[in-house]
Amino acid sequence: MTQKHHENKEAYLKWREASIVEYAYLVKHIAARFAMRLPASVFFDELMSAGSLGLIDAVDKFDPDKHVSLKTYAQYRIRGAILDELRSMDTYSRSMRKKIQDITKAVKRVEDQTGQPADDAQICEEMGIDLEQYHEMLSDIHGAAVLSLDEFVKTQKNETSATTRFQAGLKGDDNPADHFDRKELKQVLANTIRRLSEKEQMVVSLYYYDDLTLKEIGEVLSLTESRICQIHTSVLIKLKNRMGEYFS
Repeated sequence: MTQKHHENKEAYLKWREASIVEYAYLVKHIAARFAMRLPASVFFDELMSAGSLGLIDAVDKFDPDKHVSLKTYAQYRIRGAILDELRSMDTYSRSMRKKIQDITKAVKRVEDQTGQPADDAQICEEMGIDLEQYHEMLSDIHGAAVLSLDEFVKTQKNETSATTRFQAGLKGDDNPADHFDRKELKQVLANTIRRLSEKEQMVVSLYYYDDLTLKEIGEVLSLTESRICQIHTSVLIKLKNRMGEYFS
């Protein structure tokens, strides 16, 4: 190894170490945001560990010619690493997945038949259950694991690793791994959200735009946190169903 190569390697290693130290706070910040929406069975240390690996991966793979900034890229990789870890935990039981599928199918059948957004009463009628049972199902789903619009979605190239976040699409955040038409996605999201009820739209706005917690949203809308959890879960099931049709 020549002296120049040796000096370049030393400079790179110093930059690498300094960058990891500089952006380490992002791991704790992002992990904490996830932890607020997760059941107690998921340990914070597990999120921190996964996020730290994501940060290291971001620093090692950062290319200033391709990516907007190291901070932006690191945020993306940290979130992705944590989501990967959560997905590997498979926090949904088989029965919980069936509940989600049953609701999703009921929503689709109602909306295909009526051409209008499905409300709770129609969903209950389609499923043959009463409103109390339906709300219990939503509470069970919410309590079982994180249901977030930050779930991974496949890109046009159908690459699971090259993913984006619904929230980035909503807010228009710059994401270095986007491979689809952002303008078209925003329009699809906007049209989908407009099909929700006024209360559901308010929950989406307060949660994903204003970053309020479910408890805080309940205080704003004069509803219990439990009821907001149910509305939030119902919204996500509906949105994922409709956005799934777009991406398929």
